[in-house]
Amino acid sequence: MDEHNSVSDPTKIQADLGPNLTLLNLPFMNNNFDPLAHQAAKRGWSHVDYLSALVDGEASLRRDRSIERRIRLARFPVKKTLDQFQWSWPTTVNRAAVQHLFRLKFIEDKSNVVFLGPVGVGKTHLATALGYAACLQGKSVLFAPAIDVINTLSVAQAANRLKSELRKYLGPSTLILDELGYLPIDKRGADLLFQIISLRYEHGSTIITSNRAYKQWPQIFNNDSTLTSALLDRLLHHAETIIIEGRSFRMKDQIEP
Repeated sequence: MDEHNSVSDPTKIQADLGPNLTLLNLPFMNNNFDPLAHQAAKRGWSHVDYLSALVDGEASLRRDRSIERRIRLARFPVKKTLDQFQWSWPTTVNRAAVQHLFRLKFIEDKSNVVFLGPVGVGKTHLATALGYAACLQGKSVLFAPAIDVINTLSVAQAANRLKSELRKYLGPSTLILDELGYLPIDKRGADLLFQIISLRYEHGSTIITSNRAYKQWPQIFNNDSTLTSALLDRLLHHAETIIIEGRSFRMKDQIEP
């Protein structure tokens, strides 16, 4: 009888709950079991209703933390959303095609997206917004300027750790390579970038922004037409190309009278 009473003692139960919930890594439950118990009593909840409220809160907290972690690991330069995009600024952009991309089916299909256009028309904004939307839907994303990727891999290759470094760019479900073509790439850099595109082919989605039309891409890759053709063959086999035209939004204040 005494044993039964000690097990049912509310004070002892409450004293044990906190450390046990901490041990089980259940922070929402630990912080809210008592206030929710008072709420449950006041509203006449059943035991299942009370448990459900605790579990729902814990699951929501974990989802939020998981999203925050994915966004942090994506390394976006800034957070961008589709709602923030200034549709009125570009002179040419297929709005319906862009909005369709935000269904994120291309990630499920392991296909690619390429944004082409001059400087300042919103290519990086849309690429980042796509990556951010993917993070919200539980996808792993990595954002990196193309030249930074090449430089990182070049150093890794010289140090005989290229294979391990490549994994960083092959693992995410979506890789965003920003500003391809803004700076020249030597033969080693072209070969390294080709490896990423080739190894990700039909294994993950790649989003690329570039200020160069496809016919100019051999100039990006050290005038190696063979390598460029092979890269484009893999990149564009399953891909959506979005062409954006217009003047630089960053120069808006200087351009407008």
